[in-house]
Parts: sequence; structure tokens; C-alpha cells
Amino acid sequence: MTDARERFPVSAATLGRGMAALRIFVGIIFLANGLAKLTGHRNFDVGWYRGFLIVRNEARNILNFEVNRRGETGTRVPYLKELVNDVILPNWDVMQWVVTWTEIGVGLLLVLGLLSRGAALVGLLFQLFLAVVYMSSNRWMFEQPHEYVPLLILALVPAGYVWGLDALVTRRWPGLRRWPLA
Repeated sequence: MTDARERFPVSAATLGRGMAALRIFVGIIFLANGLAKLTGHRNFDVGWYRGFLIVRNEARNILNFEVNRRGETGTRVPYLKELVNDVILPNWDVMQWVVTWTEIGVGLLLVLGLLSRGAALVGLLFQLFLAVVYMSSNRWMFEQPHEYVPLLILALVPAGYVWGLDALVTRRWPGLRRWPLA
């Protein structure tokens, strides 16, 4: 008979730490993007590193360009132009804050490991919208999957039990051991 360690040589604790690291990393990305939109702080220079994040007005311009002008005709995804041009862009004064607070909320919840799977699902829906926007823009084929696949995994696997508050909540209230906490 084969020992379980021979069949599966990685411990549950090691896998839990790996999932927690992924959760925290994705959370930091969401949080940083939301804070950039909140503060308007776009550029980052740290030593030799230079980078930027997208602020609110840039998010609007990018959405408008991708949907209406990329490739001279914009998106070919059915109904997307109508949704963006009739609902999102005309209401950008509200939608910019929905985007900002969604990114901050998802980021904080993932970093803290609280309601991890629910936060990942919201982030997944957010990223899938962007994937649809980019779908017909002749981009690098893997431009968006690296953003939504980790969120899909985090929505399916309870990653808030290691280095997260999901474990504390469900230990205190065992009746809550269900999705989005377990």
C-alpha cells in the first residue's frame, strides 16, 4: 500500500500558503489600482523601477477607445457598444466610483482573507467584463486570462484559511462554514 505522502508529496499547509500568497498578490493588485483611482496618484518611481496605474479619467478614455475606436470600428462584440455608450459612459460620474470602490473593496477583502471567495467572484466578474471589451480588439491572446484565471481559482478554492480572517470567522461561528467563507 502506498503512503499518502508518496502519492501526494505536498502538504495541505504548503498548498494553503501558496493559495494565500496568490490571494494576497491579486488583492494587492486590485487595492493598488483602486487607490490610484481614489487618490489620482498615477506614477511610481522607486529606485530604478518606474511604473504607472490607471486613474479614473484614463479608465474612461481607455473604455471609450477600446469599445468605439480600436481598429477604427471598435468592438465587434454584440451589444457591448450599446451597454458602454448608453449606460456606462453617460453615467461615468457614478460609474467611476463604482469601479474605484469595487477595486478597493475586492483588494482589501482578498488581502485580509475575508469573504475571500465572494471577493474573488466580484473581481472575476469585473475582469471578465474587461476580457469581453478586449475580445475583438486584436490583442495578444493571453492579455486577459492571466487576470481572470487566478480569480476563478480563488472563487472556487477557499484561500482565506491561511493568513486570512475567513478561518477566524468560521472558527468563531462554525455555522458560517459555507461559501463564500468555506
